[in-house]
Parts: sequence; structure tokens; C-alpha cells
Amino acid sequence: MARIPMTSGFVLIPEGEYIFRIYDAKYDEEFGKIEVKLVTAQGLTQIERFSIKDKDDNYNEKALNAFSYFAKTAMNDFSLEDIAPEELIDRYICAEVVHTKIQSNKDPNKTVTFANLGDKSPADGFDEEPTEKAMTLGKGGKTAASTTKRTQEPKTVTGLDLDKLLG
Repeated sequence: MARIPMTSGFVLIPEGEYIFRIYDAKYDEEFGKIEVKLVTAQGLTQIERFSIKDKDDNYNEKALNAFSYFAKTAMNDFSLEDIAPEELIDRYICAEVVHTKIQSNKDPNKTVTFANLGDKSPADGFDEEPTEKAMTLGKGGKTAASTTKRTQEPKTVTGLDLDKLLG
């Protein structure tokens, strides 16, 4: 019988100032959306989304300004003229987490709380000892700080041989 590990579930990052490591960043050109994934030294995660194009495929100036400031701050280079979102991976940014409460669109008697990043400043790395998750979270678990090599050969998955079955 298989045993499934339990997690602590979703945890809203408490309000306060944190240093984040950017562990993933993607741009969906079709919809004009940028998604940047961040992690704190304690392993708490946050996703920042920027819709830089509107439905008519024109740039959304406010969102583009917000992303530009975020990217320039994370890169600590305010002279940047353009950037590929993937260049942000393994960069650090200091930001104040601020909670915003709004009325739920599903139940008017309830409120929903969002964690938003406020004041931002450049950072060179974490200011405290990071958890393993904070340093390995990302594409394939590999980061600049974590370059462990695979010690086992990948397992071979066997299944039905369709060519054999079909003759």
C-alpha cells in the first residue's frame, strides 16, 4: 500500500519584509502574461503575475511599468532596455508583503486575502540561512547554488509494446 506524504497546505506569507529568490519566470506571448515565481528563505512561495498586453494585443502601460520596475530592481540595473523573463531566475529581490482583503466574488459574506509585494529593493541573496527548498526549488531542482548530479540511472518504464501487439 502506498503512503502519500502530507504537506502543510497553502500558507499565506505573513505581512512583513522578505528577501525572495526568483526560481521561475515565464512569458506567455499569446496572452501577454508574465508569471514570476518566488521563494523566501523559509520556503514560503509567492507568484507575481503581470498582464502586459490587453485583449487588443496592445501594451498595458501600468502592468508593463510594474514589471519593468520589478525586473530592474531584481537585476539591480535600472538602465535595462529589455529583458527575457528567464534572465530573472536565481536573482533576489527584497519586498514588503502587504495583505489586501476584498469581498469574495463567490460568497458576498466572506472576504479573500491576497499577499501583494509592496516596496521593493535589490538584494544579493538571503539574509538568513535558507531551507533546502528555498535553494533547490525551480527547474529540475537545479540552481546556481545547487548543482547536484544524478547518482542513479533513470528508471526504465516498461509497458505494452504496441508494435508487438499489432504485429
